[in-house]
Amino acid sequence: MPDSIRTPRRPLTVIALAAALLAGCTPGSDGGRDDGSDAGAPGAPDGRAVSPLDNPDGVKPGLAPVTKDADRATARKLVEELSTKGRGPRTGYDRDEFGYAWMDTADGVPLARNGCDTRNDLMKRDGLDLRFRDGSDCVVVAMTLQDPYTGKTIEWRKKKAAEVQIDHVIPLSYSWQMGSSRWPESRRRQLANDALNLLPVQGRANSAKSDSGPASWLPPDRGIRCAYAVRFAQVALKYDLPVTDADKRTMLKQCGGHG
Repeated sequence: MPDSIRTPRRPLTVIALAAALLAGCTPGSDGGRDDGSDAGAPGAPDGRAVSPLDNPDGVKPGLAPVTKDADRATARKLVEELSTKGRGPRTGYDRDEFGYAWMDTADGVPLARNGCDTRNDLMKRDGLDLRFRDGSDCVVVAMTLQDPYTGKTIEWRKKKAAEVQIDHVIPLSYSWQMGSSRWPESRRRQLANDALNLLPVQGRANSAKSDSGPASWLPPDRGIRCAYAVRFAQVALKYDLPVTDADKRTMLKQCGGHG
């Protein structure tokens, strides 16, 4: 039986959409490396998305482009703080090492123990026109998502759940190879459920990313790539995770640096 649907009791704020993208800066079709030449072009905002520089704990919605020169300079300084090392082996990695998926009991991170699992917390944070399962203020069964990675608008319904997936900005496998394999499980649970490290995105883009770092995969929308580099850096710094040298160079380039 399909989930019955009801609209939330509180009205949603009217969303002010941007009039147009800059000419020639529509989302690209690939997610490969880039020299950052188009990194200052804005993506397709939903009117609510917040710059990662103004959202250091990840509780505000979305991922807005970082475009101002001063902000891009701040972004480069943040990336420059990252330590580097080679990517280690994947030996022993298992998703269960980070706790069961979307647990509400990962203490020490925003939104924990609020009675709603992590996945639905993130859908509520970033989605528009939310609809919930009948009798629930938690389980989202329909929404509109402005995908930060592609710039596309997704009319999501639970019956096609895979069209939107929750991306770990720093993939769990990547973190394992960069040192989280030696952490206590409680800290790995935090990384897996921390709103700072999580974004609802187009399922195909998330699948294409897999466990890649920025040197191997970047969001198809070039305009969001500096913001993505900032968010990747924020998570790495919060959890004291190094990145590869190639990833750091790529991240700097997205914000106008030379790497």
